[in-house]
Amino acid sequence: MDAIAERLLKPEAAPERTPVPPFDLVIFGAGGDLALRKLFPALAQRNEEGVLPEESRILGIVRKQEDVEGIPNEIAAKLAAAGLSQDRVAAFRRRLTMVLLDAVKPETYGALREALGDSQRVRSFYLSTPPDLFIPICENLASSGILTPTSRVILEKPLGRDLASAREINDAVARILPESRTYRIDHYLGKETVQNLLVLRFANTLFERSWSSRDIDNVQITVAETVGLESRAGYYDKAGHLRDMVQNHVLQLLCLFAIEPPNQLEADAVRDEKVRVLKALRPIVGPDVQRHTVRGQYGPGVIDGQRVKGYAEELGHVSGTETFTAIRCELDTWRWAGVPIYLRTGKRMAQRYSEIAVTFKPVPHSIFGRAPGCEELYANRLIIRLQPNDGVQLQLMMKVPGSGKLKVVPRQLDLRYETAFDVRTPDAYERLLTDVIRGDQTLFMRRDEVEQAWTWVDPILAGWQEYYPQPHRYAAGSWGPSQAIGLIEREGRSWADPEFGE
Repeated sequence: MDAIAERLLKPEAAPERTPVPPFDLVIFGAGGDLALRKLFPALAQRNEEGVLPEESRILGIVRKQEDVEGIPNEIAAKLAAAGLSQDRVAAFRRRLTMVLLDAVKPETYGALREALGDSQRVRSFYLSTPPDLFIPICENLASSGILTPTSRVILEKPLGRDLASAREINDAVARILPESRTYRIDHYLGKETVQNLLVLRFANTLFERSWSSRDIDNVQITVAETVGLESRAGYYDKAGHLRDMVQNHVLQLLCLFAIEPPNQLEADAVRDEKVRVLKALRPIVGPDVQRHTVRGQYGPGVIDGQRVKGYAEELGHVSGTETFTAIRCELDTWRWAGVPIYLRTGKRMAQRYSEIAVTFKPVPHSIFGRAPGCEELYANRLIIRLQPNDGVQLQLMMKVPGSGKLKVVPRQLDLRYETAFDVRTPDAYERLLTDVIRGDQTLFMRRDEVEQAWTWVDPILAGWQEYYPQPHRYAAGSWGPSQAIGLIEREGRSWADPEFGE
């Protein structure tokens, strides 16, 4: 067996981790859905793996006295239900301290200052709150003398609701903390397959040489959800899907897909290239929104055999808020000029999945003619699946085995994380939370990045208000309004089928 084959067959060892210094992590909104469903389980997993230093603490901010004991009990119950033993649940619970505090009342911050004490550990403050609380929390942390020279603040998306409000938040935070200690989080950047985009691009000659308008016909980015409003009705109806998903998650995927090679894998080098992608996005303004975008809102339908309510029924009143967005956009760069990029994201869709589908240009001439079995040669397609069944799939044309007449069919080279590696794929928040404590900003958004994304999104929002005020209806459990199909099919293309992992 040669050396390469031996390496390919050898089980992967877990990657060596960068040490995590002792820390105090303070979570504002500790009783919220994000904290209970994602943040505390991610920290518990890191605790299980021995990543968190023994003396480190996790402090949750709560507003009601009953939550001081109630939230730790709820966290413990969730961890036990996930399979952790009683001893391991107890070990994690010992790290937890709940602090009674009102985020907008500076006089209540003394309790947090007392709980933190005089420790010189790294202090990180996770603001898992609505964005209108970001400024008062940061100002109250500063005025209460809680911030130290190593303190960091983590801002959850969305950062504002437009460019003006994003700048207001950024300006206020910048008066208190430098950019180097401000972490704007987008959990999509913590997903293993999203990070793998850089490796796929820049560690494989096969793809880097074909990653341009010379060989690529079109790119599709889809983020489809089957869930509806859940517990986010109040926020979501004010925001809508363009603000909630496109301005952050979807544009971040586009940036990592389309960036030029950074000089080195270092935070600002990577983020410089992402900003260049956002600046290259061709603006969609005024009446152009009618041609290049689609707004949708789900009505009643069926998902997994169960009838589900429409948006208005779920919300309790009629609303013009969109739950689906499709956009045709282009990048005005040398590499990507002329390549249409289709963005599609929505709630209550037929299937939950997120992927980037890259369709290459067809061969210029078929040597097989129109012989039976060779009539149609499908273009090669690369599928980068982010969830579920994380992995990479490459569609190629292959000959059907046999000595009869030649017949060619499309088949897939299929690499899935669960079978390709013998190590566990961590949740996105596991990576991102420990990156904050380590001081690594590579997977976090810089101020100019957020503001440039809003610079592109704001004209679409304004154009919708004037030219496209009402969303098209689509049935829950479908692939969105028919207008989204027309958006791509009028150019002789079609949306990629979500077959990955089937």
